[in-house]
Order: sequence, then structure tokens, then C-alpha cells
Amino acid sequence: MDKSLPDLAAAVAGIEDGMSVMIGGFGGSGGPIELIHALIDRYLATGHPKNLTVINNNAGNGHVGLAALIEQGMVATLICSFPRSADPVVFTEAYKAGRIALDLVPQGTLAERIRAGGAGIPAFYTPTSYGTALAEGKPVEEFDGRPYVRERWLKADYALVKAHRGDRLGNLTYRMAARNFGPLMCAAAAVSIAQVSELVEPGAIDPEAVVTPGIFVQGVVEVANPAQEEALNRAGARYPEVPA
Repeated sequence: MDKSLPDLAAAVAGIEDGMSVMIGGFGGSGGPIELIHALIDRYLATGHPKNLTVINNNAGNGHVGLAALIEQGMVATLICSFPRSADPVVFTEAYKAGRIALDLVPQGTLAERIRAGGAGIPAFYTPTSYGTALAEGKPVEEFDGRPYVRERWLKADYALVKAHRGDRLGNLTYRMAARNFGPLMCAAAAVSIAQVSELVEPGAIDPEAVVTPGIFVQGVVEVANPAQEEALNRAGARYPEVPA
């Protein structure tokens, strides 16, 4: 039952070509920067994984984290709700060049599709997107005189999330807004990996404080001083670092 992992490389070792990967975070809040960079390190060393489908709230900023993953050409399809964020130059250039496909999903619908995937609900109805291009080709039904669009659940092979504290059994807590998509993604993925600022022994987290129960988590790796996307971008960081 000990789900602690020795290092970041071990945490991402199971992600293979063509897999779908949910990545937590709302902009930089809750983004698992170190897990993403470890995935890039593996790609640079082995050429794998590639052709990934990534599910995230946005499309990355600057040249770190998710943006760096896209910049390396590892992502074939991005499913997100907000591709035009503060500095989306990497995604924008890749999309215009036809190197990445975009599946645009309204933010509330994205969250509910992920929640439905974790809850075992294959489809649901929402009025959001009715009458727009995003609803084209999707079934529509009327309830109480109002049209609703049918949306499918979202599930993934892997979820990579950032939590604040975690124990060796995989129970997680989050820091304030960094919670965002993490709990939903852990439930919706076949394998969930969490980087935590503090790895503690079982019993050190009050059971009533647990947000993501360990049953939804397959691996936990400690990253004591995690990087923050916004701070990296203010410093002009790139990953991997480009030699001067």
C-alpha cells in the first residue's frame, strides 16, 4: 500500500506514446511543473512519450510546464477551455502551423465532463454551447422547453496533479485555489500521480481534511520546493534551458 515513489523519473515512467494525460492546474495555480518537466526529460532521453492527448484548463504560458511540453512536439491534441492565456505563444504558433489539434470545451463543461468520468456517468446534458459551433454534431434534447446539448464524459490514462500534503497511502490535501481540477482528475484517470510539497506518514493527515482519498491515487512523489509557473516566466525561464 506504500504509494510513495523514489523520484520524478519513476513517477512518469509509465506514460507511453498516444496516451491521454490530464494535467491539473488553473493557469499556474496547482500546475505540477516538476512532473511535466520530468516527462520532457524522459522524451529527450528516449524519444518517448509522444502523440499525447493532454487535458488541461489552458494551453500553457511562456516556455515552461505545459507550454514546454507542447514546444517539444509531444502533444498531438489539447483539450482545454482557455487556449488564449497570458503568454500562449508556444501553443498559438503550434496551432497555426498545424502541429497540434485543439478540442475547445467551455470551462464548466470541461469540469463536469471530468467529474462525470470519475463518477462513471457516460453522458450528461447542458445548455452551454447550444447554438454555437461547439455544439455542432452533438445530440440535442429539450427539457422543460429548453434545448440541452449532450456531452460525453472525459477519462484519461494518467493524471498528473500537484497537492500540498500527501501520505504514503496516497491521501492528498491541497493549498487553497491550487485544489482546482486535481481531485476531479484523480478520480477520472486510470493512474493518478501526485507531486506533494510534503510527504507524511499515514495518520499524519486528519481523515476529515483529506480531499482526494488514496483510492484514487497510484503514486506520490515529494517535491519539497515546487516551482511556480508565473515566477519562472517572470524570470524568463525556458525548459529545457537553452544554452547561451
